[in-house]
Amino acid sequence: MTLRVLCVFLLSGWLSVSAAALPIPENGPALRIQGSNTIGAELGPALVEGLLQEQGLLKIHRETPDTANEQRIVGQTAQGQRVIIEVAAHGSSTGFAALKNASADLAASSREIKDSELLALQALGDLKSPAAEQVIAIDGLAIILNPANPLEQLNTEQLARIFAGEVKTWEELGSRGGAIHLYARDDQSGTYDTFKELVLSRRGKSLSSAAKRFESSEQLSDAVSADPQGIGFIGLPYVRQAKAVAIADGASQAMLPLNSLIATEDYPLSRRLFFYLPPDSRNPWAQALAAFAQSPQGQAIVAASGFVSQTVQAMSVTPNALMPEGYQSLSRHAQRLTVNFRFAEGSASLDNKARQDLARVLDYIKRNGKTERAVTLVGFGDLKDDPARADLLSKLRAMAVRRELVKNGVVMREVRGFGALMPVATNSADEGRIKNRRVEVWVY
Repeated sequence: MTLRVLCVFLLSGWLSVSAAALPIPENGPALRIQGSNTIGAELGPALVEGLLQEQGLLKIHRETPDTANEQRIVGQTAQGQRVIIEVAAHGSSTGFAALKNASADLAASSREIKDSELLALQALGDLKSPAAEQVIAIDGLAIILNPANPLEQLNTEQLARIFAGEVKTWEELGSRGGAIHLYARDDQSGTYDTFKELVLSRRGKSLSSAAKRFESSEQLSDAVSADPQGIGFIGLPYVRQAKAVAIADGASQAMLPLNSLIATEDYPLSRRLFFYLPPDSRNPWAQALAAFAQSPQGQAIVAASGFVSQTVQAMSVTPNALMPEGYQSLSRHAQRLTVNFRFAEGSASLDNKARQDLARVLDYIKRNGKTERAVTLVGFGDLKDDPARADLLSKLRAMAVRRELVKNGVVMREVRGFGALMPVATNSADEGRIKNRRVEVWVY
């Protein structure tokens, strides 16, 4: 897939503005995007602007029609022709519905496509194929307290009970301060959607009616900072003067909302953001935007928009007593890359994000001269009745990644499996087991 979709891609009703440019429709928008508000409010339009700039368009700006949560991003060719891309952000499910009724060319979603949606859209091709399902960014939430609150960590079960109004005082959590005051974003917020999906809905709970609701992230964060009894949830860029607490899920270690832990998807309150592009799509702008979002320029826009990019970096890991000795030794002598390879549900095959990440990891390894015995792969799995089976499966997953890297000229230093040790999520739910089935990449 390439951004230089040339004149060979011309369709009926399209004009080519130059040999290196995308074709311009004679009438109507060049691209229609519908779906997630989390993506459509800012990230989607920013990526569109980046693509328009790359295409050499001029006078790029946003226009807001009368309908709420909708935007038009407009550019102009050197010949004065307007290029319009429409973005409607009414929720992830609306994107898939719009693909079905042909009112959108690309769906933006803050969750994976559901089986029922896959079935309904099968006439468009396989929307779970690597070309169709594009992870464009990682999102994460911080749980914030007043800086004077001595509490350092919570687990996801406690969070659900707190925000449902079932835990009413700080003393019930081993802290102090009396009654708990809840602060939450409003119903139109993608941040609220994320919290509802990752914490409340998974445990069959709803937000307490006593929660104070905010349209502004900044105002919510400042309100918690000013209230010794307050607790709230917020997007990463908006912690400000508040105190972020570490979060645990199941038997996982408690983790702070660090960009590196969100990039690896280890942090419990992280999630993927997607573009879904029908594989049978003949709209060159849809293909170009999906490719641009994966590029270094696109991922820089992801980071600038307050989300976590998929750019691969090396990070140091501090060993601790909860780690197995072999892992402690690794952390003393090597650095971990900010990517985890994960696997399709019920499969030893890499999932679509992992396939995308392979190219990024290979680029990092080659650029940093680490193709010769400088890379160690570490596999993990979910809990099994037989620990030996968990150990074997964890190593087999690491071997699956090894095969792909070896094909591209990387000579491994070591491949290890740690079974069900060091879970990053609860093993009592499918989502948690999938997160625990992972392969880490370490470099010397």
